Amino acid sequence: MYKGKLPWASLLIGCLLMPLGAAGETLDSETTQIVMLGTGTPNPFPDRSGPSIAIVVNDEPYLIDFGPGVVRQASAMSPEYGGTVKGLAVEKIKHAFLTHLHSDHTVGLPDLILTAWTVGRDSPLKLFGPEGSKHMADKVLEAYEEDIRYRLYSEQPANNEGWRVQTQEIRETGLVFEDDNVRVEAFRVPHGSWPEAWGYRFTTPDTVIVVSGDTAPSDVLKRYSQGADVLIHEVYSEEGFAKKEPQWQKYHAKNHTSTTELGRLASEVEPKLLILYHQLLWGSTHETLIDEVKSEFSGTVVSARDLDVF
Repeated sequence: MYKGKLPWASLLIGCLLMPLGAAGETLDSETTQIVMLGTGTPNPFPDRSGPSIAIVVNDEPYLIDFGPGVVRQASAMSPEYGGTVKGLAVEKIKHAFLTHLHSDHTVGLPDLILTAWTVGRDSPLKLFGPEGSKHMADKVLEAYEEDIRYRLYSEQPANNEGWRVQTQEIRETGLVFEDDNVRVEAFRVPHGSWPEAWGYRFTTPDTVIVVSGDTAPSDVLKRYSQGADVLIHEVYSEEGFAKKEPQWQKYHAKNHTSTTELGRLASEVEPKLLILYHQLLWGSTHETLIDEVKSEFSGTVVSARDLDVF
């Protein structure tokens, strides 16, 4: 395991050597890590948690989406439970960015609010997302008000801040958050008939990371991906797509991005590393996904598995 600041060349070599189908060896960096907490889809695959990515900068975590299993996945990577990513101690999770309101990206919200507080988070969760995010968070707190009340006023020690949520709904493209670790820009992406779906560009002290969220091919995403070191993008297999019924083909073509479409986008923006997630395989394989993308893109491509670290 590499100790100290990791040059980009070593990162790319490490990714090339990473075995598909298992979490790759953690590549330690003094500054930025990307942890794939979940790469899944709405289908309840037992080996794939719901979509969630942690960008950890100077041991501070910033989550993008919070699908099923998000807190347990973070715990698995924390030193308390045998992991190697100090920033994923659950009580440290204080910032979350939501791409859109689909259930597979959001059903981990109660866990993210309440479990992190129960184990020690002592400040409100800061939540950024589309219109409707505040309503969702408020209703979660309403649903669990008896639990919150009991933890606050019984003999159980509990602080009166960590259960709260401060929600900022994103209204327009541009800067949505900035601190000493990250600069976060949001941009609209087309995801079927959703009125608001967002992608994010994170700029850390040493890395620019773009996360697509769920999206069909997007010129705006292409623009925000210019100069990115890492592009994390959803994808579906063209081989698998050919087996789908026409109605499903029509739906997925408007909501998601095929391997060859993604390959053409990547060939234009030229990220140093392209990470595939939210993979719709439909009987295909991760190797086939990569081959299909690389028919249009000659750069480095990894099809991520849950708990891979970059």
